[in-house]
Amino acid sequence: MQPEVHNPATKAGDLRRRFARLTFINIISNITVPLASLVDTALLGHLESIRFLAGVALASVIFEYVYWSFGFLRMGTTGTTAQAFGRGDHGEVFRTLYRSLVLAWLLAAAILILQVPLRELGFLLLGGAPDVEAAGRAYFEARIWAAPATLSNFVFLGWFLGREESGAALIMTAVANLANVALDYVFIVQMDLAAFGAGLGTTISQFLMLLTAVLLFRSRQGKIPWEWAAVWQGQALKKLFRLNRDILLRTVALVSAFALFTNFSSLLGTVILAANAVLLRWVMLAAYLIDGAAFATESLAGILFGTGDRIALKRLQKLALRSGFAFALPFCALALIRPTAPIRLLTSHPQTIETALLYLPWLAPVLLFGSLAYIYDGLFLGLTAGRALRNAMLLSTLGVFLPLAALALHLESNHILWASLAAFMLARTLTLWKASGAFYAPSRRAADLS
Repeated sequence: MQPEVHNPATKAGDLRRRFARLTFINIISNITVPLASLVDTALLGHLESIRFLAGVALASVIFEYVYWSFGFLRMGTTGTTAQAFGRGDHGEVFRTLYRSLVLAWLLAAAILILQVPLRELGFLLLGGAPDVEAAGRAYFEARIWAAPATLSNFVFLGWFLGREESGAALIMTAVANLANVALDYVFIVQMDLAAFGAGLGTTISQFLMLLTAVLLFRSRQGKIPWEWAAVWQGQALKKLFRLNRDILLRTVALVSAFALFTNFSSLLGTVILAANAVLLRWVMLAAYLIDGAAFATESLAGILFGTGDRIALKRLQKLALRSGFAFALPFCALALIRPTAPIRLLTSHPQTIETALLYLPWLAPVLLFGSLAYIYDGLFLGLTAGRALRNAMLLSTLGVFLPLAALALHLESNHILWASLAAFMLARTLTLWKASGAFYAPSRRAADLS
């Protein structure tokens, strides 16, 4: 059944209801992702050697570039689909899916063809002890084959979210991550494949997720047939590539900040790398929860912008910011009140636990500032405001994070390294807050923002 397209002048109660429904479903969907990662970390962290946990953390940096740099396939698809859906242009809704899938397949083919130079360049740039790098290479060789499924899943997730169908996204992510947990246990614990097993489990689970997406798509009524002339329409492609270019630059800057954080952690020592990896797992766990509200903001912002309801759009921003901040508070409280329990869940190595506890208070500013930044990301993605997102992220990364992180490495201070991450989140929030006021004028069009 097609979701209802709402008219302009959305009532406050209706907006809150839609936002709450989408947020709840998105949270259930998102929470399976970090839980699968937590299982990864816990299973590897309890192996006899810590090198497997550190190696997977190192190799994951490469995949954050290789896969997540193409996150525009989801983000751009969501905003573009939502705006077409808000206008009631169902033909363009389906053509957006087809265009993005073709782009995903071309990019996945390029990744597989270039996997050897990508691997060698990645480990050349990343620091790590030889045994840690060997574990990372094993993980890479298993996970790289997930490229076609991973990029296609980005597109399907974005398309379902743009149609306000978070339930379909929930089914996709639940299948993938529950499968990943089961496969991790089989490959890591029972078959003793360590880092290679973690990568293999992720690869298989991504293909299961894609199969689920295709089945969900085929069950939709009123599908628009594939028409090459319409899919390859010049103006639509130009808009798609311009938006994706800006989101790509934004995502590369974001991933680079976290990649440098991990790499600098490695240069500060294997124990620091492992401790920071454990702490980042809790940051990511909170981020996936906050992203439940951010994804709801993304879907509704695009639809409201498409219908021209600027009053509801501004109301949505306030509602979403309050929600994101509220979601961050319990994680801050848990980290500060009961710090030992979550860390011991992820690793049993005494030195790693002791080191993680030393830097755990930094989670509070990172989470609180980050919660607002994630919500603003969702708002701007729904508006397809790629240029504003790009500029804010480049300023936050190059002007704030990088100088502080370089200072941390120079002084060999993990405290300053965590301070650089907190300042990065604050800079993202302030730059996007300043830019957000320009998007509520009734005369603004999507083309003006991207």
